[in-house]
Amino acid sequence: MANKTLVAVFSASGVTKRVGEEIARIAGADFYEIVPKDVYTSADLNWMNKKSRSSVEMNDPAARPEIAGEALDMAAYDTVIVGFPIWWGVAPRIIDTFLESYDFSGKKLAPFCTSGGSGVGKSDTALHKDVSGNVQWVKGVQINRPNEAAIHRWLDEVL
Repeated sequence: MANKTLVAVFSASGVTKRVGEEIARIAGADFYEIVPKDVYTSADLNWMNKKSRSSVEMNDPAARPEIAGEALDMAAYDTVIVGFPIWWGVAPRIIDTFLESYDFSGKKLAPFCTSGGSGVGKSDTALHKDVSGNVQWVKGVQINRPNEAAIHRWLDEVL
């Protein structure tokens, strides 16, 4: 394996996607958008409505929204950067789906988040439960906009 990196992101509003695309560009990495089979509507994302789709999913730790598209060849990568917005203080359930769908043994995993109100918090280490095997975790970081200097500093730790 020739030190190949994947940046995989879930983005509901486009913010996380923009940051992830910049990380991929700077790192010379492949970019993959984690797209839900059933795309979230504005009503689905209304966190103030306890019956909205996102509220129901986030209140159910076993919820695993389905991912659209073909599976990735995860064996081709040795570092995987996973990006997501913070929902209810943690990563959205679709990130659990993604992490549980692949074998990350022998890989380095590095989470990053975007958030309008909170930092990485417990979302960083909460993801560890979704991955089995010998994985090297890099401490997660919050990057809210495509800031090249901040991304370079973080990638120095990741790659």
